[in-house]
Amino acid sequence: MHFLTNETMMMKAVSNSIKLFLFAIILLSNCTPNNKMAPLKPNIIYIMADDLGYGDLGCYGQNEIKTPHIDKLAEEGIRFTQHYAGSTVCAPSRCSLMTGLHTGHTIVRGNKATPPMGQFPLPAETVTVAKLLKQAGYNTALIGKWGLGGPESTGHPLNQGFDYFYGYLCQSHAHNYYPEFLFRNHDRIPLNNVLREPKKTNGSGVAITKNEYSHDLIASEALKYIKEHKDDRFFLHLTLTIPHANNEAKEKGMEVPEYGIYANKDWPEPQKGLAAMISRMDGDIGKIMNLLKETGIDDNTLVIFTSDNGPHAEGGNDPSYFDSNGPYRGIKRDLYEGGIRVPMIARWEGTIAGNTKSNHISAFWDFLPTACDLGGIAIPEGIDGISYLPELMSEDQPKHEHLYWEFHEYKGKQAVLLGQWKGVRLKVFENPENEIELYNLDEDPGEQNNIADDHVDMVSIIEKIMVSEHEEDQEWPFFKRN
Repeated sequence: MHFLTNETMMMKAVSNSIKLFLFAIILLSNCTPNNKMAPLKPNIIYIMADDLGYGDLGCYGQNEIKTPHIDKLAEEGIRFTQHYAGSTVCAPSRCSLMTGLHTGHTIVRGNKATPPMGQFPLPAETVTVAKLLKQAGYNTALIGKWGLGGPESTGHPLNQGFDYFYGYLCQSHAHNYYPEFLFRNHDRIPLNNVLREPKKTNGSGVAITKNEYSHDLIASEALKYIKEHKDDRFFLHLTLTIPHANNEAKEKGMEVPEYGIYANKDWPEPQKGLAAMISRMDGDIGKIMNLLKETGIDDNTLVIFTSDNGPHAEGGNDPSYFDSNGPYRGIKRDLYEGGIRVPMIARWEGTIAGNTKSNHISAFWDFLPTACDLGGIAIPEGIDGISYLPELMSEDQPKHEHLYWEFHEYKGKQAVLLGQWKGVRLKVFENPENEIELYNLDEDPGEQNNIADDHVDMVSIIEKIMVSEHEEDQEWPFFKRN
C-alpha cells in the first residue's frame, strides 16, 4: 500500500487547482464575442412598422423615399432578404410574433373585432415572448399599436407579459393618427384632437381638429422609456402605426402633419403622404439610435426593424407608384410574396457584423426562440419557430423544412414555402381541394408563371403540408366551413 506525504498531497492539490483555473479560463474565453458567442441578455428593441412594403426602404431598393437612418441600420448590421411576416394582415401577424406559432396553430388567425373596442383577445394562459423575457428579468414595454385584446380583456398587454403599455389597444382606433385619446396602461389619456360626428365607440374616425399626431407621441414615449430604463435590462416592443392609412378617411387617409421634403413633388397627394410618413418614421429611428449611443448602451442593445405585412392600397395609396412591394407580386391580404415578404434588419454594435446580407429563410414565429436564446431562457416546446441567433452571429444556422400560412379573409387562402418552391391555394372556404398554384422563386421571384402542371409530385408534397400544418380551431374554422 502506498501512502502520500503531506507535501505530495499539497502539490497535487495545487496542480488540480491550476487545472481547474485554466479550464475556467477556457470556458470563459469561449463565451466572448471573439468566439462569436453572444453575451447573455442584451436589451432588445423590436421595431415594427405597419403596412411598410419590402421595397419602401432605400436599403431594399427604394429610390424616391428617403430613409437614411434605417439604411444606416443595414450598413451597421445584417439585412435579411427572405424574412416573412406572420400573416398578411395585422392581428394574426402580431400574434405569430408573440407566440412563436404560425397561423395554422396560433389562437388569433384574423382581424376579428370584439365590440365595443379591440380584436379577438389572447387567452390569459398564452405563452408570449414578453412573459418569457419578463421571467428572465427583463423590464418589458409595448409602445404603439397592439390589436390582440381590448380594455379589460385577457389579451390586454399588461396581462400578456408587458410591464408598461402606451398607445392603441384596438387596430381600428389606430387608423386615426389624430385620436381623442390613447391608453397608458389601463387609463385613457385624453388628447387635444376632436373627431367629427358621429363618433364610434372603438375610438376610430376622422379628426376635424388636429393638434396631436399620435406617431409623434408614440416615438417620444419610446425615447422616454429608453432614458428611464437605460440602467435596466429591457425589452421594448415599438409597434409604430406608420405608414398605415386612416381607413375611415377614405382617399385622404394618408394622415401626416406635413409633406416635408416631398411637398413640391409632382406626385398624387396620397403618395406624398406615404413618403412623408415613412421619412418621419425614419427620423425617429435615427433619434433612438443616437440615444442608445448617448446613454452608453449601444453595444448592449439589439435593435430589430421590420414590418407586419406587405404594403396597402388604402387611404388613396397606390402601392405600385413607388414599387412598394419591390419585385414581388401581391400586397397586403395576399399570400404571394409581396403580401408577406417584409424587410428585416438587425443591428447590435460590436456583436453583429456590419454591412451583412442574409438570405436565410425566416419568419415572425422565429423571434420568440431567438429572444429566448438571447435571454438565456429555455425555448418552449411545441412552437413553430427556429432561433435565428446563429445567423446574427455568423454561426451555423438551422433551417426550416418549410413555412406555412393561412388567411381567413377573401374566401380563405393557404401558402407553403418549401425551399425555392412556393405553393398558393385560393378560395379554400369554397373548396378545400382547390388547385394549388406552384412557383419556383429562384427562377420566378415575381410568381408570374404557375408551373403546377409540370411538377405534380411537388404539388402533392405541398398539399400534404397544407393539410398537416393546419389545426382546426372552433374560433377560426377553415376546411370545415358550412
